[in-house]
Amino acid sequence: MDGCNMKVLVTGAAGFIGFHTAQYLLARGDEVVGLDAVNDYYDPTLKEARLRFLADQAEKGQGAWTFVRADLSDAEAVRRVFSEHRFDRVIHLAAQAGVRYSLSHPESYVQSNLVGFTNIIEACRHNSTAHLTYASTSSVYGANTRMPFSEHRGVDHPLQFYAATKRANELMAHAYSHLFGLPTTGLRFFTVYGPWGRPDMALFLFTKNILEGKPITLFNHGRHTRDFTYVDDIVECVVRVSDRPAAPNPGWSGDTPDPATSNAPFRIYNIGNNRPIELLEYVAAIEEATGLKSIRDYVPMQPGDVPDTWADVSDLEREMGYRPNTPVKEGIARFVSWYRAYYGI
Repeated sequence: MDGCNMKVLVTGAAGFIGFHTAQYLLARGDEVVGLDAVNDYYDPTLKEARLRFLADQAEKGQGAWTFVRADLSDAEAVRRVFSEHRFDRVIHLAAQAGVRYSLSHPESYVQSNLVGFTNIIEACRHNSTAHLTYASTSSVYGANTRMPFSEHRGVDHPLQFYAATKRANELMAHAYSHLFGLPTTGLRFFTVYGPWGRPDMALFLFTKNILEGKPITLFNHGRHTRDFTYVDDIVECVVRVSDRPAAPNPGWSGDTPDPATSNAPFRIYNIGNNRPIELLEYVAAIEEATGLKSIRDYVPMQPGDVPDTWADVSDLEREMGYRPNTPVKEGIARFVSWYRAYYGI
C-alpha cells in the first residue's frame, strides 16, 4: 500500500499534534476517523475549533472525516470504533500530556497513558492492524546527559511520572510486537510548537503574556536548552513512519540488545529539530515576532524538568528520507501570526 486513500484512525484528533496530523491525511485524500474525549485539561473551545476546521476541510472535498467523541479508557467504546471501521493504520496521539501536571494528577496519566494505550493496542491486536504508530516523548531520556540523545541508548531513569508512563507504552508495544507480530513504532517528540498549539506550553503562554504586557516566568533562569521542533515537521515524520510498518531487525541480538529495534516488528525514532537553543533565545524570537519586549520573572528549575534536550535524528533521516528543518524564528513567526488572527489581535 503506497500510503494514499487509506482509512486511518487518529486518536487525540482534537489535540495539537492530532489535529495537524488529521489535517495532513485529509489533504492527501485519506479517510480519517478522529477519536477524542475533548476533556478540559485546557480550554475545550480551542479543541472544538480544531474539530470544526477538520470538518470544514472534509466538506470542501479533502478526504473523508468522521469524528468519534469517546474516552480511550472506555474499553467498550474503543472496541465499538474498531468494530465499525476497518483501519489500514492507527496513529495513536491521545495522551495526558504535561510534565508539571503529572506532579499533582498522576491518576490522569494512568487512565489516559496506560489504560487508554492498553485498550488501543488490544484493539489493534484483535483487528490485525497493519501498523500502530504512537506518540512517545523526549522526556523518557530523563537523567541521561550524553548528547545528542540516541534511541540506541537505554532510557530507564525517568524524572517524572509522565515520562514513566510513556516509557511504559514503549515497553508494552514491544511485548505486543513480540507476542502477536503487531508492527509498532514509537515516536519520541522533542518540544513541539506551532499554530493551534497547546495553551499550557511555553510559546502560547509567553506570546499571550507579552502581547498583554504581563510578566513571563522563565524556569532555570531561562538557561536550559530545548530541541524545539515545528509541528509541520513532526507531522511529516509521523505520516512517513505510519506509511512504513515496522519490521524486525535481522541483525538484532539478545547478547547486545539494541533498545531502538528488535527481532520483532518494533521501532523507536526520535523526532527533533537537531538544533537545540537556549530558552532565552526562544524568548528573543517571540519578542521579534511580536515587536514587543517581555517582562521576565526568573525562577529556579521546576521539579521533574531536565536541563537540556537534543535529538539524534540520523536514523529518521536515513530510513525515512526526512529530517525536521524549520528554523525556530520562522516557526515562531508563524505561530504569532496564527495567534493574532485566531484571537483577533
